[in-house]
Amino acid sequence: MSTPFLDTARRVIRTEADALTTLADRLDGRFRDAIDLLLNSKGRVIVTGIGKSGHIARKIAATMASTGTPAQFVHPAEASHGDLGMITSADVVLAISNSGEAPELANLVAYARRFDIPLLGITSVEGSSLGRECDVVLLLPKLGEACGTGVVPSSSTTMTLALGDALAIALMEHRAFTPENFRDFHPGGKLGAQLSRVSDLMHTGDELPLVTPTTPMSEALIEISQKGFGVVGVTDAAGHLAGIITDGDLRRHMEGLLALRAQDVMTASPVTIEPGALAEKAVAMMQGRQITSLFVVATDGPPIPQGLIRIHDCLRVGLG
Repeated sequence: MSTPFLDTARRVIRTEADALTTLADRLDGRFRDAIDLLLNSKGRVIVTGIGKSGHIARKIAATMASTGTPAQFVHPAEASHGDLGMITSADVVLAISNSGEAPELANLVAYARRFDIPLLGITSVEGSSLGRECDVVLLLPKLGEACGTGVVPSSSTTMTLALGDALAIALMEHRAFTPENFRDFHPGGKLGAQLSRVSDLMHTGDELPLVTPTTPMSEALIEISQKGFGVVGVTDAAGHLAGIITDGDLRRHMEGLLALRAQDVMTASPVTIEPGALAEKAVAMMQGRQITSLFVVATDGPPIPQGLIRIHDCLRVGLG
């Protein structure tokens, strides 16, 4: 079913999608020059813009900073009132203005030129005031805005945002930035949880519930109760994980339980996980096997328990 509102929404989205396709097709050697300019910087990328370009500049700076390229947004108006001191000769300035004529950028651009700070611009007018001053200019195609009247920044801001993402991700890939690096910059929230490793959440040391194969079940029950995980690992003379005792094992051996030893009750060769695995993998394993905990052992050495991870630990950080 089509309505005027749906028709407008589809027109806007298709117009902006077409603009992105045109932008991608028109990228040339200047993009490589821009990457070289950014890679040669010994400092930060100072991203600046005013109005809608300023909002996009903030997002580009945030994306770069979170993907291994030190970056900071500087408001051009504030720069004229002291914030120019935040910019050093080791930095690169990335200035954004669709028209290239934003007067608020003038003092910041002049400062960059005066102190020989590399200047990268994003604009749709190469011969504009901004375009003429830049060491490298990335040109946006001159296309109509999605509003149809040319007065609402829409296609132009979408292209600028995508171009900023392209710069950030190209730099990220060049630096071989990994998910582990990404997590270092995103320890909180859903992203941090999704990139958590088992080693980040597991219980270690004296917290681990462990007994030997010959431990009487009366003592094994005390270990289960004291450690509070509802499970106990059974380790042999070499310290290797030989088995595990769970609530299910206890129920299956209820008759005469206290006359037995750990080796009589345990499930041998239990399922384990390595400390470097993503915590999401641990969640999938526990849910798939309908268990609540996993012992953690190294995959490249003897199966010595290094930790224990519970489904509750994963749920607590937002997984599952």
